[in-house]
Amino acid sequence: MSNLDARIAELSAKYRPLAAEILAEAIRIPADYVDKSPEQGGDPLCGLSNHEGPRLEYLKAKLIEIGGVRSPDDASFDTYGNLVWHLEDPNDPTPRADRKIIYFDGHTDTVKALRGQWIDKIGGGIDAYDGMTDPDRVNWDFLEDELGWLPPKDERQHLLFGRGAADQLSGVVSQLIASKIMVELTDEGALRGAIVRSYATAAEEDNDGGGPMFLTRKVLPGADADVIPDVVILTEGTGDSAKGAVGIYRGQRGRMQIRVTVTGRSCHGSMPWEGLNPLEFGASIIVEARQQYERQDGFLSHDFLGDGSRTASWAQLESPSDCAVPDRFVFRFDRRLTVGEDPADAVAAIDGLPAVGRAREAGLQVEVVVPQYTDPTWRGYVPGNPQIYMGWETPADHQALQCVADVYRKIVGPNVDAAAAAAPGGTLKAQPRVDRWIFSTDGVGFPIPRDADIDVPSSKDWVEAGAFKHPAMFGCGPGIEQNTHKIGEVVDLRELQQAVSVLSRFPSAYANWE
Repeated sequence: MSNLDARIAELSAKYRPLAAEILAEAIRIPADYVDKSPEQGGDPLCGLSNHEGPRLEYLKAKLIEIGGVRSPDDASFDTYGNLVWHLEDPNDPTPRADRKIIYFDGHTDTVKALRGQWIDKIGGGIDAYDGMTDPDRVNWDFLEDELGWLPPKDERQHLLFGRGAADQLSGVVSQLIASKIMVELTDEGALRGAIVRSYATAAEEDNDGGGPMFLTRKVLPGADADVIPDVVILTEGTGDSAKGAVGIYRGQRGRMQIRVTVTGRSCHGSMPWEGLNPLEFGASIIVEARQQYERQDGFLSHDFLGDGSRTASWAQLESPSDCAVPDRFVFRFDRRLTVGEDPADAVAAIDGLPAVGRAREAGLQVEVVVPQYTDPTWRGYVPGNPQIYMGWETPADHQALQCVADVYRKIVGPNVDAAAAAAPGGTLKAQPRVDRWIFSTDGVGFPIPRDADIDVPSSKDWVEAGAFKHPAMFGCGPGIEQNTHKIGEVVDLRELQQAVSVLSRFPSAYANWE
């Protein structure tokens, strides 16, 4: 371990209580708004996609307060609503054109808290916003069953509970703390040869990669090389309840939304022959789609990223009453795309189902489309992108992955208890575990067409895959993937500490990697 490694490890441990304080408040903030009326400044959706404003304002203020940027002017909100800040060594002798541009990325929105269910199912001892309130009232048996893995009882003082603890507020907080450490250790070389651009993004849960899509469409075209990333580090949780915590993840499947609208003719329920029932015909479409998936008809598999998948995920029925034939039935499929699967083919697979043909023959209208995402962000920006989110994979032999694995061995490995690392479950490991996400991340927003109007120097070593290209990307973040979106969502602060160490060390290590 070098002196810089040791100093980073030391400060990561020192600032863990600060990280816990910031994370707990970022989780808690919606409690100030969800129960107030709009007239009183309330927002029942506070903290969700497009409603992250109070949390982002807090994070910006805290970033400046703790010294995570050299100047308050180095942190701002972009047009989309992302919190953006940058770090560099003002005395760096490295020519600006030769510096490595490292992006940190993490999203600040969460899914619905389901606060009442937390209270009912956990026993009242943990609140979705306030975290642990009374350990004696916690139903630990329920939590262990719900989450799949928890550390031993004598280690649970390291846990921080609440909606967003694992997905993904702890990752964003790790970016803030790593920034503070790099500023503090600038004179010791923590930023030598690198420029760090950090993003705390908005509306990822509803529109994966929307923040990065804004960058690739509105910021990077025509930009100078010192804005275009060499490497993107996604701070989404990279833990697995069976394999271990804080992995190095180098890819994920893509995903898309497929919306089906079945329009019929409404009538009184006592004389259904007078109408055309979109609910019944639509239900047949859903059943046939499920059978098609079970047969794996049209679905591909990939050795690393996994299989393509599809599930019915949302529905809305328009009906004059519960004793009528409905007028319209709208539902969606969540389609996960693995390597080789084409979004157009995924739409055609639904449109070509026999049940769709029968509905049309009977006189109903059936529309099968990819919807557009048009909800405005908290800053009023309307993305307008099709809800297709590209999968990606950074090759295992890419120098960025070789470098981060080396960083992990040097800075995390010596600080992991050997006995704990050998235990099964979601424990920290002494050696880097390179894997991939099952779910989706902001990484889907970075792939661009090869002919896109972004001048990427060859020295940045972007990954080319078919008709697309993207910067080398990998994930390193606190949180167990299986814990996300669940009642009792939790993060182990020891994971946050080690993720901070990796984030703090990687930029200068990569800048000097040979």
